[in-house]
Amino acid sequence: MPSLEEELFPSTPGKFKIDRGHTMNRQFHRCFASTSTMFLWALFLIALTASYLSFQSFVDSGSRYFSASWGGIQWEKQVRNSAQIHRSGGMSVLVTGAAGFVGTHVSLALKRRGDGVVGLDNFNNYYDPSLKKARKSLLNNHGIFVIDGDINDGRLLAKLFDVVAFTHVMHLAAQAGVRYAMENPNSYVHSNIAGLVTLLEACKSANPQPSIVWASSSSVYGLNEKVPFSESDRTDQPASLYAATKKAGEEITHTYNHIYGLSITGLRFFTVYGPWGRPDMAYFSFTRNILQGKPITVYRGKNRVDLARDFTYIDDIVKGCLGSLDTSGKSTGSGGKKRGAAPYRIFNLGNTSPVTVPALVGILERHLKMKAKKNVVEMPGNGDVPFTHANISLAQKTFGKQLRKGEGQLRQLVFWAPHIVRIRLYGSRWIRPKLWLDPIF
Repeated sequence: MPSLEEELFPSTPGKFKIDRGHTMNRQFHRCFASTSTMFLWALFLIALTASYLSFQSFVDSGSRYFSASWGGIQWEKQVRNSAQIHRSGGMSVLVTGAAGFVGTHVSLALKRRGDGVVGLDNFNNYYDPSLKKARKSLLNNHGIFVIDGDINDGRLLAKLFDVVAFTHVMHLAAQAGVRYAMENPNSYVHSNIAGLVTLLEACKSANPQPSIVWASSSSVYGLNEKVPFSESDRTDQPASLYAATKKAGEEITHTYNHIYGLSITGLRFFTVYGPWGRPDMAYFSFTRNILQGKPITVYRGKNRVDLARDFTYIDDIVKGCLGSLDTSGKSTGSGGKKRGAAPYRIFNLGNTSPVTVPALVGILERHLKMKAKKNVVEMPGNGDVPFTHANISLAQKTFGKQLRKGEGQLRQLVFWAPHIVRIRLYGSRWIRPKLWLDPIF
């Protein structure tokens, strides 16, 4: 039986005998050469894979660029045309949240007096985006270009400031609603904090820097029991995540004012209502349910105290917004570097005449000529506060505006509120009476 060595290295009888040492050396070199080849092939495959991934990344980036809803010569032309100023001493304003309730009214008021306006809105689905699309159509009909984009998109904001040297920013984009924060808290951080910082970064880097007016909220007063609420009152006891993000926004804006010289004005809105209002507001749901014969839920505070809100008509909010823009003063930074102190202001914008929820229901009943089926329950711990009441003396002194008061102004609400229930959605088109379509100024 041949040995293992003979099986591995057999001889050829009658010819020559192989030098086993030489053979082993040759096998070693062959093995080494094979390993080197495999190594080179591995390197080649790695390089090929890296090239493919790099190319795929390039393709994806290009695809994202070409599929983006902004950019290009035509887009830039629309932005510039919309930002065109048509009055002496006018301003060019970037309005964020332009397709929202307040944003639509403010944009129209600015355009009407000859200012340049460019809108930005992400058309999220907090409530039916079709209503926002309808507002966008209204703005478009008045020559206002609204961009579909997010304030967290730093590239988009940088591009906008590159195309137009905006003199002012009216920042109204935010995640609204107190109770919704319990369902989707991340949306509040994304919009009200991260989005605000992204916008402020774009503003502080712009040259020239714009002046900024932005929407805070009466919710920052939180558990404050001193009435009426004054800008000098404590705001360190928020009752909801929404309130906390707005309070954080006030601290963040103060920081950017202090470090970068941005002129910043914060406006604390008190329960705004009017045409094109948000459908999640109580007056809409009350009106709808009353007309449909459904019960409405009326909350009460501790010791059976009626909840009250400082309902403020949209026209008064618009006056405050425009007054803030007109008196904002200039930012003092350049390219992100502060040159001197810049204005930093906070104002209440309210009606100064709180109305209890039962009183509001009574007004609706009287004008709808129908009694409401009321389900009165104690207010749950969902972030709502028992009352709001604005001290607006500072705003009146600064803007010289006269705020409307009391039931007389609330009555305007019920003149058009019933139409909300007659709205029908056909495809993407909202059908509503003329009274609902036309903003009131």
